[in-house]
Amino acid sequence: MLLGFDIGGTKCAVVIGRLDEDGKPVIEEKQVLPTDKPAYEMIAQLFSVAEVMLFKYNATAPLEGIGISCGGPLSSKNGTILSPPNLPGWDNIPIVELTEKRFGIRTILQNDANACAVAEWKYGAGKGVNNMIFLTFGTGMGAGLILDGRLYTGISDLAGEVGHLRLSATGPVGFGKAGSFEGYCSGGGIAQLGQIKAREKLQMGIPVTFCTSLEQLGNITAKSVAEAAFQQDETALEVYHICAQHLGKGLALLIDVLNPELIVLGSIYGRAQSLLEPVMQEVIRKEALQSSARVCRIVPAGLGEGIGDMAALSLALLSAEG
Repeated sequence: MLLGFDIGGTKCAVVIGRLDEDGKPVIEEKQVLPTDKPAYEMIAQLFSVAEVMLFKYNATAPLEGIGISCGGPLSSKNGTILSPPNLPGWDNIPIVELTEKRFGIRTILQNDANACAVAEWKYGAGKGVNNMIFLTFGTGMGAGLILDGRLYTGISDLAGEVGHLRLSATGPVGFGKAGSFEGYCSGGGIAQLGQIKAREKLQMGIPVTFCTSLEQLGNITAKSVAEAAFQQDETALEVYHICAQHLGKGLALLIDVLNPELIVLGSIYGRAQSLLEPVMQEVIRKEALQSSARVCRIVPAGLGEGIGDMAALSLALLSAEG
């Protein structure tokens, strides 16, 4: 059996998996928990849940590997989580040491973008590709880079922190920086844009379907804005138009610098592709080197909403293989 932990800013998942006849990890059982406790309390809860789940399988299929996928920054070499912006209070957490002490099994920790990149490369939309970028585009915005047929992590394990790129002088805040790629293209960033635009419209007496009063601004989410946009709410469509423009800008930079054959976009893009793709592609046509843009396909994650689970299990498989 394989054990995976997918640690995110809003929710965590504990996943039990096995290998199918083709050697691909498949999910046997999964439990999702809200990320609503301080770091060590949350970790203790995840461990307890995992032990209960594993008890069902230990007699017939012993645990062979553990993988942990978590938002960065982190050190995969030291097995430490290093103050991710979407996990406040998770500062210098020795997660690999804690896990190996508890379960007695070799554990691999990797940035969620890197882990998802590997999963998509091996089992999803990137299968058979040698140069690929995976973008999380969820709670935050990070990239996993597959370059010349291998995962590239950089000298300090910080390659792919594209959410920190500044795309404009001002704008919604992401990764601690106003106007950043993450500020415009993430769940939190879209919510901020929704709040900004809803406030503008409401103060002008223009109704907004996803927020009917100024008191409700704090309840706006990327999901509620998307739902309104699919219903043709003009303010919601404007929010996703702005997001798409900056998504195009960010992707054009990556296309120019890395010349990939494939960019895989996770989470929000898969759910809102029709809202984002036309404007995104228009910006790329204007901003990117066309000789590079023409050979680069941009697609939603092939593993869909299960990509985080597969990412953690892919790391667990690497752990089991030694």
